[in-house]
Amino acid sequence: MGPLRGLRVVEMAGLGPGPFAAMMLADMGAEVVRVDRPPSAHDAHGDGAGRRDRVDPRRYVMHRGRRSIAVDLKHPDAAEVLLRMVEQADALIEGFRPGVMERLGLGPEACLARNPRLAYGRMTGWGQHGPLAGAAGHDIDYIALAGALRNFVRPPDRPVAPLNLVGDFGGGGMFLAFGLLCAIHEASRSGCGQVVDAAMVDGTAVLTTMFHGLRAQGLWYDEPGTNWADSGAPYYEVFETADGEYVAVGALERPFYDELVRRVGLDAGELPPRGDETNWPGLKARFEALFRSRTRAEWCDLLEGTDACFAPVLSFAEAPRHPHNVARSTFVEHDGVLQPAPAPRFDRTPAGLSHPPPRPGEHTAAVLADWGFSGDEIARLASSGAVRRVDS
Repeated sequence: MGPLRGLRVVEMAGLGPGPFAAMMLADMGAEVVRVDRPPSAHDAHGDGAGRRDRVDPRRYVMHRGRRSIAVDLKHPDAAEVLLRMVEQADALIEGFRPGVMERLGLGPEACLARNPRLAYGRMTGWGQHGPLAGAAGHDIDYIALAGALRNFVRPPDRPVAPLNLVGDFGGGGMFLAFGLLCAIHEASRSGCGQVVDAAMVDGTAVLTTMFHGLRAQGLWYDEPGTNWADSGAPYYEVFETADGEYVAVGALERPFYDELVRRVGLDAGELPPRGDETNWPGLKARFEALFRSRTRAEWCDLLEGTDACFAPVLSFAEAPRHPHNVARSTFVEHDGVLQPAPAPRFDRTPAGLSHPPPRPGEHTAAVLADWGFSGDEIARLASSGAVRRVDS
């Protein structure tokens, strides 16, 4: 199932972008084994970090599509267990700070010595070198340094984090998955593996490439709220409706703008030219008053499906019920949890959902057996504490 069927990946358990990259590969058919730490009483009670600390592994759908083994990475036999798996893998994913995998005996040198064709994926925020490489951080920090966060603002407010979509998943996990597949492809020709250094600050910077090109031509200003895509333009904006909901308008091109103006009942001849940016505040005020005159549902009836470039602003709860998403099965229910379906789509080797999110260590014995460990070896490793077998 899926275009990556036959690919084998070892994923060192982590948070955010590494697991997201692993999910993308698993969604496309790769066999991904997640290496979790053995469960403990501490895990059951949490460390007081809030809601994220109380995640139910069975419903945490970003871990879908793979099996889990529990390995005590500090045990003297742990490195050899994983190196034996690396020998059979196409790729490895790790998201520790620089130097941690080396101290565990699982750095690139050790792994590539056992499997010279391995794509060794390293996911960090700051990258493997540079002044900040050893510092802690999170998505909001990486997108700030890359120059992206400064633009997610509606003046005079301060910048607001766009969830953790830009750094963790867009600039991080997706770039790691892309980099791994590039390295695997190259290894199929050269026979040589390599390290993929995926840094969220780098990936986020790449996501801003178009704006650097516009800025170089004087077509993008550093002051937020003065450009066509950052709430400056009246025709690329979010508007509140009469019932306190919101709609999104993206009528950038002139024909789409003309369609919007016509359908909402404005007289194009009475409106000031939209090409003159000094007219934007007045035009926006006209549209704001207009959209507040009807409910979101009424605007959907009038504009949805037209060339006015319109969409309702939906919540996570509403999006799966929208007729377009229903028709395309953009969201699916799997093992009792509604979740986004794999993307993109393939007409000959369609992707799909296989394993539900595992509990840490749920498949330890079965995975090790599938990867060539004998029953006696598995029993010895379990009795020594190097691995943990957890009942399903």
